[in-house]
Amino acid sequence: MKHPDMYRGEEVVVLGLAKSGVQVAKVLHERGAVVTVNDKKERDQSPEASELESLGISVICGGHPEGLIHSGVSLVVKNPGIPYTVPPVQQALQLGIEVVTEVEVAYRLCAAPMIGITGSNGKTTTTTWVGRMLEAAGMKPIVAGNIGTPLSQAALEVDEDNWMVVELSSFQLKGTETFRPKVGALLNVAETHLDYHGDMDDYVASKAKLFANQGPSDTAVLNWDDPVCRGLVPYIKGSILPFSMTEELVQGIFVRPSFVPDTEDDHNRVIIYRDYSESETEIATVDSIGLPGRFNVENALAACGIAIAAGAAPEGLGAVLASFRGVEHRLEYVADKAGAAYYNNSKATNSKATSMALASFREPIVLIAGGLDRGSDYMELLPVLSGNVKGLVVLGQTKDKLASVAQMAGVKHIISVDNGESAAAVLQEAVREASALAEEGDVVLLSPACASWDMFTSYEERGRIFKEAVHNL
Repeated sequence: MKHPDMYRGEEVVVLGLAKSGVQVAKVLHERGAVVTVNDKKERDQSPEASELESLGISVICGGHPEGLIHSGVSLVVKNPGIPYTVPPVQQALQLGIEVVTEVEVAYRLCAAPMIGITGSNGKTTTTTWVGRMLEAAGMKPIVAGNIGTPLSQAALEVDEDNWMVVELSSFQLKGTETFRPKVGALLNVAETHLDYHGDMDDYVASKAKLFANQGPSDTAVLNWDDPVCRGLVPYIKGSILPFSMTEELVQGIFVRPSFVPDTEDDHNRVIIYRDYSESETEIATVDSIGLPGRFNVENALAACGIAIAAGAAPEGLGAVLASFRGVEHRLEYVADKAGAAYYNNSKATNSKATSMALASFREPIVLIAGGLDRGSDYMELLPVLSGNVKGLVVLGQTKDKLASVAQMAGVKHIISVDNGESAAAVLQEAVREASALAEEGDVVLLSPACASWDMFTSYEERGRIFKEAVHNL
């Protein structure tokens, strides 16, 4: 696409009235574009419309009218979650009109170097961790995108002395063309979002766009333990900085001694950075990390690699690893009730995320799971449900599928909750049922393995209702 300043006087259509859509509409309007914002929600469900109209931006709600997309439109900027199959996007593509996401617009505006972080799991924790590391190193980070400030807004507020640290989804990356992060990190790849992408090939290709425009002066941070990540190596033109929990690397971030299956002693494990000259720096011990779970060790390795690639000294990272206590809805400790510990992991929207959360605890677990049915069979959960899960409370569209897998796994107590009332009432009932199963020393874990949209507006809403229900026990 052209630079946003070059759309002066040209017609631009923004699809979606979410935060990113509102902000990118303002940005393009300020640069002289003739902007129309379209959202399928009705006007009374779109409070943002009045603000945009007060600025002189046209807003059309209640569907996609015929003629919205025509040969005179120069650019379509779509909300990342809008499928490419919807009529206005298909019409734009057929007419040869560029279709991008906010990330592409923001990149063109941004004076600061960008760090782009993506992966199926761990993005938010790793992004937040990197922001803390760069802040401790005096590097003036701005955390934006899916967390923090909308990306196109943040892009206007930074200068060359800042670092833009951006969490990116496959949806956002699919809609990029020239986006080139100075540091790009792919944390892991799991089977998810196939209802949007259609197949794993499109999902992986969308993730890989993070590296598509990188050159020799840029860095790709890759999970060396993930075969999909390693499979991208031949296509990467930048420098590669790998991280691994299971292999002592010639160069990169790794754990010594390496993690091996069925071992639990983390006491003597140390995070090491080995540079291109094979000089080593001991960053921290694994048991000093402030977040529970082996998957957070992997997130810590990634965050260290990203920070080092951006220029932070490895010697200063250990203190941040120890002091960081995580972010909301990501294995978040909520409370102790009658001797049982309650954790909110509402961000776990796929089976792998829930598997990793279950593996983080040695205590008996009562799991609350279920949500939007995206076609998964959830068999990936079978081995972890066979472990220390003593009870499962299921809800949402996938409750029968999850109950079936739990039965195969031999879970002793399986309770299905669906009282036909509001979504909040269903989740509150699930918390009460889980509480009745839990004994002193147990963990009650909300880790749905599913998106929230069958019942809730977001995983954040789901997590907040869970926490309120726990505090009300």
